[in-house]
Amino acid sequence: MFGIGMPELIVIIVIALLVVGPKKLPELAKSIGKGLSEFRRAADDVTESVKKSLKEEDEKKEGDDFQNSLLFGSRESRKDHEQSFSSPEERLREQSPKDSAYKT
Repeated sequence: MFGIGMPELIVIIVIALLVVGPKKLPELAKSIGKGLSEFRRAADDVTESVKKSLKEEDEKKEGDDFQNSLLFGSRESRKDHEQSFSSPEERLREQSPKDSAYKT
């Protein structure tokens, strides 16, 4: 349990009998047991909610990592790639005068 052996448990019970009395001791033990079970249940709920939120964060991060992977390229490289493509009008303006003379 908590490293409490049989002799220590007997001493605790004897002290509880002297302080509380034999009539109130079963009620006290019952209320302590209920309190500990409620505490354990609340601690388990908190643990589960923390695990759930950490799992959701990990899944979101994995999704972001997948989108930024080499398969899709990072968002910045996609923006650079999109900016490197110019419209046909811009490409015509960028041509040298010599090249445009052949086209007209």
